[in-house]
Amino acid sequence: MDGQLSEASPTLPGMGDKSAIVTAEAETPGAARQPPAGLADARGASPGAEPPDPHEPQAPSVTDGAGPGAEPSDPHVTAERGTAASGPSLSPSRAGDFLTCPLLYRYRVIDRLPEPPSPAAVRGTLVHSVLERLFDAAAPDRTPEAARALVEPEWSRLREAEPDLAGLFDDDAQRAAWLDEVMGMLDRYFTLEDPRRIEPAHRELCVEAELASGLRLRGYIDRLDIAPDGRMRIVDYKTGGAPPAEFEQRALFQMRFYALTLWRAQGQVPKLLQLMYLGNGEIVRYEPDEADLLATERKIEALWVAIERAMVNRDWRPRPGRICDWCAHQAICPAFGGTPPPVPDAPVRRDEIPEPRDGDSPV
Repeated sequence: MDGQLSEASPTLPGMGDKSAIVTAEAETPGAARQPPAGLADARGASPGAEPPDPHEPQAPSVTDGAGPGAEPSDPHVTAERGTAASGPSLSPSRAGDFLTCPLLYRYRVIDRLPEPPSPAAVRGTLVHSVLERLFDAAAPDRTPEAARALVEPEWSRLREAEPDLAGLFDDDAQRAAWLDEVMGMLDRYFTLEDPRRIEPAHRELCVEAELASGLRLRGYIDRLDIAPDGRMRIVDYKTGGAPPAEFEQRALFQMRFYALTLWRAQGQVPKLLQLMYLGNGEIVRYEPDEADLLATERKIEALWVAIERAMVNRDWRPRPGRICDWCAHQAICPAFGGTPPPVPDAPVRRDEIPEPRDGDSPV
């Protein structure tokens, strides 16, 4: 799996196209075994690393009834969006928010405070969009020139969808420098892999699964590659540089979260988790096993208990750190002398909380 996936990839039941939603109901997890170290680092050393970029939009919940060890779902039945699942749900982005700073989780989930778009976040969205569209082309046409040609139409589409982006830059020179950064990241992508040799099974794949506790996991995977023998590789694009240690664990937690969700939905542990850092051209690869994912499941369950306790006690404490440099809420954070607004009496239901599409800001 370390090499390129060079053949067209078969699709698993219930995973017919990039709009499919892979889901499963809860099944009691098995006994854990001792996990190995499992980290296979494939990096080119590079200074000036930037924090990671969680990339996680929301999708509605549906259920296809599959689970680990269950009979495969009918491959001719496609999941439809719009059927909301009841009960609590959690995504890697929001789990990361609480682990990073409970007060940040509150502002995003309970208060739902608006956050202005940043050039870094929008840059991440644009790069992701271009790389997704690149695979619409026939394999021989997936060239650096083709990727660059996609930037302007994708940028126009984003501006049309979000008019506030018109005020993102002070002048044309700033916008031109920002677009140069986008072009540089796309060029760097081609130094990491050859998209002409890859046929993704899915792009922007929504995965969902319900744990035995009733907690529903959900998230979007940038790209899922499936080898002819069925082995799966989860690929996530990061538009920052490979992060320092304090941020790297969050990125790996996000990938384990995806792997756990896919395992619980399909009954197969992904062979490889691959983080592609386009900011400095590094790749981090991680090979999970069942014990590793069971440990991740226990961590997520404990995290949800802590979130529920904070909700009951209305106890949302800030956790100052380097992450604060990117936070939009310093003015109302006690760590910076601010006063939080009162906690809403009727917070939005957790299964209806939107997931923003983030760029390379760690928050």
